[in-house]
Amino acid sequence: MTTPESPSAGRPKAVLYRNGSVYTAADPFATAMVVEGGTVAWVGSEQAATSIADSSMEIIDLRGALVTPGFVDSHAHLTETGIALGSLALGSTASAAELLAAVAAAPGQGTVLGHGWDETRWADATLPTAEELDRAAGGRAVYLARVDVHSALVSATLAGSAELRGRDGFDGGPRVRRDAHAAARQFTRALPAATLREHQARALAEAAANGYVAVAEMGAPHIGGAEDLRIAAAWNEGAAGAPAVPEVLPYWGELAESEAHARSILDSFGFGIRGLAGDLNIDGSLGSRTAALRSAYSDSAEQGTLYLGVDEAAAHLAACSLLGIQGGFHVIGDAGLDAALDALDLAAEQVGEQRVRAAGHRFEHVEMVDAAAVARLAKYAVTVSAQPAFDAAWGGPGGLYEQRLGERSRGMNPFATLYAQGVPVCFGSDSPVTPLRPWSSIRACLEHHNPDQRISARAAFLGHTRAGWRAARHPDFMAGQLVPGAPASFAVWEVEELMVQVADGRVQSWSTDPRARTPLLPALDTGTDPTCLQTVSNGVELFASPALRH
Repeated sequence: MTTPESPSAGRPKAVLYRNGSVYTAADPFATAMVVEGGTVAWVGSEQAATSIADSSMEIIDLRGALVTPGFVDSHAHLTETGIALGSLALGSTASAAELLAAVAAAPGQGTVLGHGWDETRWADATLPTAEELDRAAGGRAVYLARVDVHSALVSATLAGSAELRGRDGFDGGPRVRRDAHAAARQFTRALPAATLREHQARALAEAAANGYVAVAEMGAPHIGGAEDLRIAAAWNEGAAGAPAVPEVLPYWGELAESEAHARSILDSFGFGIRGLAGDLNIDGSLGSRTAALRSAYSDSAEQGTLYLGVDEAAAHLAACSLLGIQGGFHVIGDAGLDAALDALDLAAEQVGEQRVRAAGHRFEHVEMVDAAAVARLAKYAVTVSAQPAFDAAWGGPGGLYEQRLGERSRGMNPFATLYAQGVPVCFGSDSPVTPLRPWSSIRACLEHHNPDQRISARAAFLGHTRAGWRAARHPDFMAGQLVPGAPASFAVWEVEELMVQVADGRVQSWSTDPRARTPLLPALDTGTDPTCLQTVSNGVELFASPALRH
């Protein structure tokens, strides 16, 4: 932590946080906490804090603020997030004309980059033509990622430069999917290492300012390539003069054909890859109609795309199981999940069910899952890494889910069912698909569009914190909690009100009664998120608001 040095000890002072609230299982009434080095040394009451405070400590008056374990984003893309934060923000565009106007007004030189358009929110879903994009950009190449980043709009200039003609997913028009989209994105991401670091630094600063102490970086050959992941993992080395940033938990989405192949992939990086998982795509997205469905989309005759077959997915899971590392896939559609689950069965036949379970495999997204599939996930102890903000964005009446799936949309993202059946669940943003806003994500769990799938704020909070460490198989079992001896990784929040919030509409949904002996969380029914005042990872300050110490 960036605190004054103790003259006598020659080391950072202990820091006493007092006069607030501390979210801890050690004491539901805790109002104070002492941090020493990288560890939580003590939590307790204000009266006890008065007795232990002395001149050797830095004392921070919380003035009613809340201290919680820091958040873990279990699925993010740093370079993509940094690019989105620094390019055209197209989420609010409501028509092709507005999108073209944004392109025409884009500053700078070189390729026009943008992110976030969603035609399902437009009154008229007609997209601009490639030629219109060229004219709006004045001849500059244009790449505009759809909100789900599984398709994009490209100008004719970019299509020519990236040699998209003849690729799967390119029909000569502006919208590219599948292989053509991967090629277009990679063309725009062929950047110097220094530029990639700048994008990642922007994303990590955004994460720190929103209370994140760690992010699971989902690298893959078709996204940013190996060099992009190497740069992301290097942030953990803490280069001299570089700002402290959230820990990066690196995953690599490359298919392994055998145990030896899997080992060679891991060895090629020279640093600790958490697993051969993440965005190893079994299928695509609903918004781009590339998620693989058992039956056709409600608004199209398409059924999406299976990028991997059962046999090759099983070989991958078997290889990872033999090495004792996490394997897994990006999977969204019900037919995609069928393939992933069949692959688990086949891998278990090949290497044994116990090895498959012990590896702690993880599937990303898993949006369309029925009761039978939930049981199979539980059987193999597969962690589901989900994004609650997807439901908030697309789950309402008339939203994208309903447009694409009709009645099937009601069964999307069944968090309560997954929890009830013992499936491990962790949460993330898939940034830049949804923003790095953890409290909004927790609110999405409380306000799920299907009331039967709502979960409590406490369950959602744990899914965004401690469960994220467990899903990444972090070696410190105390990570993600504020108890003596645990890592000092936390965030301080300015809050309006604290309460206990549950998801069952049949009973009182909140309580401020301390006799419940449940640690209190911010009231999220106000429509506003708590404000982050400080983020600390292992005792090192990542972010601090000027308001914290004044």
